[in-house]
Amino acid sequence: MEKVYGGIEAGGTKFVCVIGMGPDDIRAETVFPTTTPEETIKQVVGFFNSYSGSDLLSAVGIASFGPLNLDSNSPEYGYITHTPKPGWEHTDILGIVKSALSLPVAIDTDVNGAALAEYLWGAGKGIDSLIYMTIGTGIGGGGMVNGGLIHGLVHPEMGHIRIPHDREKDPFEGCCPYHGDCLEGLASGKAVEVRWGTPAEELPEDHPAWELEAHYLALGIGNIICTLSPGKFITGGGLMKNPSLLLKVREKTIEYLNGYIDSSKITEDIENYIVTPGLGDYSGVLGAVALARMND
Repeated sequence: MEKVYGGIEAGGTKFVCVIGMGPDDIRAETVFPTTTPEETIKQVVGFFNSYSGSDLLSAVGIASFGPLNLDSNSPEYGYITHTPKPGWEHTDILGIVKSALSLPVAIDTDVNGAALAEYLWGAGKGIDSLIYMTIGTGIGGGGMVNGGLIHGLVHPEMGHIRIPHDREKDPFEGCCPYHGDCLEGLASGKAVEVRWGTPAEELPEDHPAWELEAHYLALGIGNIICTLSPGKFITGGGLMKNPSLLLKVREKTIEYLNGYIDSSKITEDIENYIVTPGLGDYSGVLGAVALARMND
């Protein structure tokens, strides 16, 4: 029997589960809303247990929202830790799924998973150092350096970097429950909705929200470029589906870097440097499949 792999993209709003080998080979798929840990993980397990294909499900990967405990020496390895997602704090997502399925299960952050998938199959293919940043309800970032995912004391928290905030021009205090006006607190989809009273997808193209959004995102992206010097910067998430925002972010990133990063990739070819995901909305769940394959 041929091996296949399971992928779980565990999001704060929805879970996506697939079975397959990669972007050109998805054999089963389901999507359902994120409710309580008990209900949601029960649906995950039910999906994989009901798979009736002729192939052998060999391993499963989880690309999850966090923060996560990714210290393999910790007794709480694989736990979702102090998340603001109600009911999910201190959830042993890895242990519960592994025990229920009796299969090898690997875990990483959703954005690290997306970075891995884009590196293997998407916009970052062939580039061994890249950043994947999602700009949606929250903001998070994952990265590859020399072909390996970035880990360290914990895992990257690029959405919580601090950026300049002119309170006279923008008196909004920010909405991050931990830091107030960090990048996520000022520029996430939640921040847009709280600041303007309207969801981002309902704002017209000429609304001042988009100029302010591009300003904050370019500041954050510029900080990360200066720190990690990625070969490509991939921007996903719901807000980046607005093509005019992507154009503004590129323009402002060049402006704010002000020639200091002396690379033609930025100064002459930024439309191929700051890009959207090659795998579209499948980056996260395909990253989970890739994690399963790597750890089988």
